[in-house]
Amino acid sequence: MEYQVGILGGGPGGYVCALRAAQLGLSVVLVEGERLGGTCLNQGCIPTKALVKSADLWRDMGRASEFGLFVGEKHVDYAAVIARKDQVVNALVGGVEKLMKAANIRVVKGWGEFKDVGQISVTTGDGVERILVENVVLATGSSPVRIPIPGIDLPGVVTSEELLQETELPERLAVIGGGVIGLEFATIYQTFGVRVSVVEILPTLLPAIDEEIPKRLTPLLKRSGMEILTKTAVKEIRQEGVNLIVQVEDAKGVREITVDRVLLATGRRPCLRGIDIDNLGLELEKGAIKVNAQMQTNLPHVYAIGDVVGGIMLAHVATAEGIIAVDHIGGRSVAMSYRAIPSAIFTHPEIATVGNTEQELKALGKIYRVSKFPFSANGKALALGESVGLVKILADDEGVIVGASIMGPQASSLIAELVIAVDKGLRAEDIARTVHAHPTLPEAIMEAAHGIGGKPLHLA
Repeated sequence: MEYQVGILGGGPGGYVCALRAAQLGLSVVLVEGERLGGTCLNQGCIPTKALVKSADLWRDMGRASEFGLFVGEKHVDYAAVIARKDQVVNALVGGVEKLMKAANIRVVKGWGEFKDVGQISVTTGDGVERILVENVVLATGSSPVRIPIPGIDLPGVVTSEELLQETELPERLAVIGGGVIGLEFATIYQTFGVRVSVVEILPTLLPAIDEEIPKRLTPLLKRSGMEILTKTAVKEIRQEGVNLIVQVEDAKGVREITVDRVLLATGRRPCLRGIDIDNLGLELEKGAIKVNAQMQTNLPHVYAIGDVVGGIMLAHVATAEGIIAVDHIGGRSVAMSYRAIPSAIFTHPEIATVGNTEQELKALGKIYRVSKFPFSANGKALALGESVGLVKILADDEGVIVGASIMGPQASSLIAELVIAVDKGLRAEDIARTVHAHPTLPEAIMEAAHGIGGKPLHLA
């Protein structure tokens, strides 16, 4: 049998691509060597958010007296925290498996190889199966980058995937990398009482987002007890007894940090495993598969989506790209747009962004307007006891919203309103004149929108 669509990789890009193909009436086979859901569901987005919830509850328990509530003795059973994380992941993986079955999608468990156009070879427990496919979608994801540092392979030097399996908390953790992955784990572990040091070679944490946000976040993290070392390079890691010694260097010289665990959070790279680039003649760009706006490669009937194409390595981007690819296979006129891609960072407080940053607009020489509204002036945020942070909106000279950043309670959910605004080219006035329920957190967005054309209402 020849399938109309063959998908290599069952992550959030691959499995959604398969579901969409089935909806369009296409015959589809999906090949996955591990569990459905990919890194996001099994070792990334979902398990870390389960840990974030446990950390949030622990933090709230410590603040209960502020709300007139008094609890007895409390302790963290981290093995139980990890067990709950596993339950959440297993439930969602099971849900994806049921969706595949309900859509009559053939799922082949095994390591797939794409060497020749028109077929995928899969190594399973029963041997090698060659599957004929009319169109191939490459969705092989990414893998953690292991930077070349002496001692990087020592026991106790782990990636996020390995750290998620540990059932005991270390006393001290060094996080190499001040990006999204590093800071989310740093926040979780710091909340549970682990002494955390974050080492970042660049001048600022979270360098890809609006620079005002990390400037506001860094002192908050330091106040919580976290050690933040920017403009600092890791020279080596060595073992002394049961401890790991991380040698770092900044403008002041060399110093050493003694820890139990080292988390490598220095980014991810496209995973090209199983794809015979040379034999196929597949075109790459900066180590990633090159595609057009329809997610087509340079080869007829070969598409690529998600982290393997580089760019914005986010699960929801992979999902959107998967839908675009299979819609194009199905004959629809579509194109992938990166105009309004939201990003959510689950530190405390949460951070979410969309569109242009202020430094980007400055670099482009654009005329723009800025408006900010603090959560300290929002009634719902005060009632929640989460008044740290702000909404920041950027608009062009005509008041059209081109970017936004939120740092504060439920930022990851609040950003959706501004994603729509950026995507649809809405003016700040459109948001300001939309009636928002009271008392709610989205009123902070409305207030910031008022500030683009005038002044927020509840700000002196």
